[in-house]
Amino acid sequence: MIARALKRVGITGRTLVTAVPYFWLLLFFLIPFVIVLKISFSDAQISMPPYQPLFAWIDEKVLQVQLNFANYAFLVEDNLYWKAYLNSIFVAGVSTLICLLIGYPMAYAIARTRPSTRNVLLLLVVLPFWTSFLLRVYAWIGILKNNGLLNNALMSLGIIDEPIRMLQTDFAVYVGIVYSYLPFMILPLYANLEKLDLTLLEAAADLGSRPWESFLKVTLPLSVPGIIAGCLLVFIPAVGEFVIPTLLGDPGMLMIGKVLWTEFFNNRDWPVASAVAIALLLFLVIPIMYYQRAQDAESGGGLHR
Repeated sequence: MIARALKRVGITGRTLVTAVPYFWLLLFFLIPFVIVLKISFSDAQISMPPYQPLFAWIDEKVLQVQLNFANYAFLVEDNLYWKAYLNSIFVAGVSTLICLLIGYPMAYAIARTRPSTRNVLLLLVVLPFWTSFLLRVYAWIGILKNNGLLNNALMSLGIIDEPIRMLQTDFAVYVGIVYSYLPFMILPLYANLEKLDLTLLEAAADLGSRPWESFLKVTLPLSVPGIIAGCLLVFIPAVGEFVIPTLLGDPGMLMIGKVLWTEFFNNRDWPVASAVAIALLLFLVIPIMYYQRAQDAESGGGLHR
């Protein structure tokens, strides 16, 4: 009976299956985004919630809408925010580059091993995700502190005479981000390199191409989609990273995630904090949409040809 009723209104089983992810995105992504967007246009106030409503009824007949754009103007006027944005982009960019330099050889090596060994290596890549992210970051505190594992090992080997300050530095932040997000670089690269047609390399060798020339002219260009996917998966969360800079970095290090936390929980300025979050989201989403549109256009052009 239910199936017949759904079929009458044009709802099929395929429609119901595809509706589940759309409902999930609506409930957990779009609705929270709209709420944060609404708060970003309001005024702060000392109450609960700490912001004024956007909509108010006047004489129960007229609906008044008050939009405050000063929160977004404040982000441009105060150099704290754009410096935090730029520093976050720089840290995320350097971390992404390091992940690429480390992850590409690892993904290439995994893709070229025997299938039985390949599964074990992939398991080792994914294994850190079986433990808590916070616990893994705390473990680096014990490794990098002055009397930690790394300094004690260097002093026992006679390489250094006194501990090197590594904790609460930019170096510790890069180590933490690269360690935490390196699997996000390796996995898409592996998926791309594993599908590479090896006969192309054999053909290049038959034509007199050296191994490094074959890599630069065949393997590397064909792995560009995997490189872009891995870089996006690392760069996007690294820009808004909060836990790693807070636990491993210098207390004065400017990261947009720390600024966002301070505005929400210390200053209790939810409108400004929401504006910071929306600006960060737009900065990340627009390039991704542009890249996706370029990819779709290229795929359509390839099919048309």
